[in-house]
Amino acid sequence: MNTFLDHQNWRYATKKFDASKKISTEDLNTLKEAIRLSSSSYGLQLYKVIVVDNPELRAQLQPAAWGQSQITEASHLFVFANQTVVGNEDIEGYLKNAEQTRNLPEGAMNAYGDFMKGGILTMPEEVKKVWTAKQTYLALGNLLNAAAELKIDTTPMEGFDPAQFNAILGLDKLNLNAAVIAAVGYRHDEDKTQHYAKVRKSTEDLFITL
Repeated sequence: MNTFLDHQNWRYATKKFDASKKISTEDLNTLKEAIRLSSSSYGLQLYKVIVVDNPELRAQLQPAAWGQSQITEASHLFVFANQTVVGNEDIEGYLKNAEQTRNLPEGAMNAYGDFMKGGILTMPEEVKKVWTAKQTYLALGNLLNAAAELKIDTTPMEGFDPAQFNAILGLDKLNLNAAVIAAVGYRHDEDKTQHYAKVRKSTEDLFITL
């Protein structure tokens, strides 16, 4: 645990990446697996994660992210896109996957499925969109933590225009919406913010024990 906390103190929201350094395939796969294993409500994972490596495509995205240099200088850009439509097929797909993964007979999880459908399918559509967007942040947290363990730098970002990202990446056609993004790579030696002391609330100010 001390090592984990050391890595959390090491990480920061990188302002300038070294564009000459790329994440290895092995480390990239580790980051993807960390995201895949992330917690999510009911285990449904109602989102997609688009890994943007193509420099031309990232150049198109940069103006839609207030021109921030991390978009193009980082090794990769992760776009967490929540589903804007959630239906019966999403739940049925999860149940089938769960039964196969756990070697259960077909229909063994029908009761749990009915429970999920009762809580999810009755939500107003706008509430569903907010809910699925929140799920992407759980996956983002796993990415940030896994990257820190590998000494890979990250910048989680909400400073972008989702509608423009959706249009450029074709997400609208897939019933997806860019909820949050993260630039991932290696800090540049010239990034002065890496030397700043981490500013956080004290334990006494942050926690309330009842």
